[in-house]
Amino acid sequence: MKVLVTGGAGYIGSVLVRKLLNAGHTVRVIDSLKFGGEALYDVMMHPQFEFIKGDIRNAEDVAIALTGMEAVAHLAAIVGDPACKKFSDEARDTNWNGSVALFEAADKAGIKRFVFASTCSNYGKMANPDSFVTETSALKPVSLYAELKVQFENYLLNERKDSDMCSTALRFSTVYGFSPRIRFDLTVNEFTRNAAIHGEQEIWGAQFWRPYCHVDDLARSVVLVLESDESKVRANVFNVGSTEENYNKGMIIEEVCKVVPDTKVHYVDSAEDPRDYRVNFDKIRNELGYTITKTVPDGVREMYTLLKTGIVTDPFAEKFRNI
Repeated sequence: MKVLVTGGAGYIGSVLVRKLLNAGHTVRVIDSLKFGGEALYDVMMHPQFEFIKGDIRNAEDVAIALTGMEAVAHLAAIVGDPACKKFSDEARDTNWNGSVALFEAADKAGIKRFVFASTCSNYGKMANPDSFVTETSALKPVSLYAELKVQFENYLLNERKDSDMCSTALRFSTVYGFSPRIRFDLTVNEFTRNAAIHGEQEIWGAQFWRPYCHVDDLARSVVLVLESDESKVRANVFNVGSTEENYNKGMIIEEVCKVVPDTKVHYVDSAEDPRDYRVNFDKIRNELGYTITKTVPDGVREMYTLLKTGIVTDPFAEKFRNI
């Protein structure tokens, strides 16, 4: 399959590119390189890879990028609550206007598949703290990031469900783990970095729940959907992760302390974070046969090993953050 990956130089996108190439697909990336292009250096000469520096908000860039493609994996976005809050106008323009324009252009270009990277943040806060949300649970976004994801999901799966293009939304768990475009502003990676480098971590709101999934496994889910029978994924939505991988921050730091046992943990009582959700992932397992290959403890060990080698000379550098 000929796949266009938007945001292919990003944290998840750069991993997805390699998995698509390894599976024998032809890959083209469009990325504005907001955070640089180093994550794609080693695939630039691959015979089935092509890169276009461009912005999904630019119609001409999108038209060029879509030419000759069969599928779109749409990851390009202003990602995360803090980034969307800080760059709210850019977030609206990219995550909503840019996404709609991309979809419309892809539809007109005869693209067969469209996979959208959404988020479990769409669930916001659980009504029942003892329950698990599923794909049919009410969406209660509490941030601009999630609001825009919900808005485009609704457009994709409801307003445009009769499009000839087969569209699927994937609600990603909170990501962690090693990527060619490494980030240390993600909970598991950040906690491990702080413990490994400074020997301490401050925990605000240790009680809040969220599901976590390794970047490799999130990327694998996109490949799986692209390769799945259309009848299983058309106008459909899947949570991506594992039910066993729901953690609160207190549990995350416990896993970090198993690897870095002398870590000093400072707990701060906080009820400020309105995001609190545990997610059930039975649907993607039962309908598509998806299972994860790595867990949070694996991710902690992975990041600790990376940091202790010293190859990342300044893990607190701005280039390892989204803001």
